[in-house]
Amino acid sequence: MAIFRARRVLWRSFSTIYSHPLRVCIVGSGPAGFYTAEKILKTHQGSQVDIIDRLPTPYGLVRSGVAPDHPETKNVINQFSRVAQNGRCSFFGNVALGSSISLVELRELYHVVVLAYGAESDRVVGIPGEDLKGVHSAREFVWWYNGHPDGRNLDPDLKNTDTAVILGQGNVALDVARILLRPTSELAITDIASHALTALEQSSIRKVYLVGRRGPVQAACTAKELREVLGIKDLYIHIKETDLKITPADEEEMKNSRIHRRIYELLSKAATAGPSQPSSGQRELHFVFFRQPDRFLESYDKKGYVSGVHLEKTGLKGIGSGKQIAIGTGQFENLSCGIVLKSIGYKSVPVDDLPFDNQKGVVPNVKGRVLSDNSGDPTSIENGLYVCGWLKRGPTGIIATNLYCAEETVASLSEDLELGVLASTTRLPKLGRDGLLQILDNRNVRVVPFSAWERIDKEEKRLGSLKNKPREKLTSWEELLKVASSE
Repeated sequence: MAIFRARRVLWRSFSTIYSHPLRVCIVGSGPAGFYTAEKILKTHQGSQVDIIDRLPTPYGLVRSGVAPDHPETKNVINQFSRVAQNGRCSFFGNVALGSSISLVELRELYHVVVLAYGAESDRVVGIPGEDLKGVHSAREFVWWYNGHPDGRNLDPDLKNTDTAVILGQGNVALDVARILLRPTSELAITDIASHALTALEQSSIRKVYLVGRRGPVQAACTAKELREVLGIKDLYIHIKETDLKITPADEEEMKNSRIHRRIYELLSKAATAGPSQPSSGQRELHFVFFRQPDRFLESYDKKGYVSGVHLEKTGLKGIGSGKQIAIGTGQFENLSCGIVLKSIGYKSVPVDDLPFDNQKGVVPNVKGRVLSDNSGDPTSIENGLYVCGWLKRGPTGIIATNLYCAEETVASLSEDLELGVLASTTRLPKLGRDGLLQILDNRNVRVVPFSAWERIDKEEKRLGSLKNKPREKLTSWEELLKVASSE
């Protein structure tokens, strides 16, 4: 304990040992970025932390990923707001890594750069027909209903079909299904984007199919999300009785995972709780297990548009450690629909001068320390460069997972400071914030500081109050920058 306290004193006295503050830049203002900033500010007294984000708005997936009918999940914004208002912390929105400023430039300006910009792309299924109109990623759809400025023009066709297929059975897939099926009167009092609410009010979607490659025991959602979608008013739930049959291998999985057992129990109960057939006009949710997409089918009537999914039946094969994977059986069937939403995983994107593992979709790292290449050699460290969040570990976990992720990264940073690993960079003064703002000004970048975000926040809440909503999101870059610039 005494050694630990001594280390804390050493870390906190960095600014005293050297005549200049530790200057840190965090790229990305989502949970990973803010948790990292909070930890650095607490651990390193005197440090200066700048958070940059390509969007004019902070909070990342808390704003653009969390479903509008989950307001309690967004309460963490209050904590992040206090971090941004810390006198040693600054937020600069509308600053894109790569186009506004390069990684090389940031590393010259700051002692430490932490990359926490998440995952803004999607994994692809990699089957024929994926480019047909009506096939979208769940991320795009989530951005659309959450008012992300890059998602407002998605315009999914919800009028000309009564059936949607969602590939995947994780939490995002359940979010999307819930938004499609939940009564719009309930969504109308959330912060859902107005263009999405209008489209959902006019929607013809009555059937949603959630398709998974494995069985109900292996479903990737949480019990909370599952209970919520199963609890939608006047919703018919359909699960094939044969899909609920379990094997000894399934029993082993449930024995090792309380969560998997609870998911299976909820699905089994839902399968028998309701009527055997839907009533006229009733909305339907179908859980489809043991199926994987083989190709997307093109409409005969509307060339270039999707009309269904060709599915291959699967079986489970044990791979040891109580785990099972899906394998194709060579048997196929078609599932007709007019829209497909692929919820098979987010994907991070690389930037220039950054080592990147394209296969895993992450920056190669050891406990948050960025490695020079994909070899995994822990000695090939990029001094002063760190990573946190989805970019570090892949798109997994809940918001709180980023807290533990940030703690590990900041612990590595602190240890490197203590051991003198960063001495070559930290002994020299860095321009930090002043240098950043000078470069951005020279390039005519319209920087959105936190005070400008507060103007956006105030205006959204004002507009929302007129509609009995918590906020009415501004959904275009033009609107956001206009309000940010107003006085």
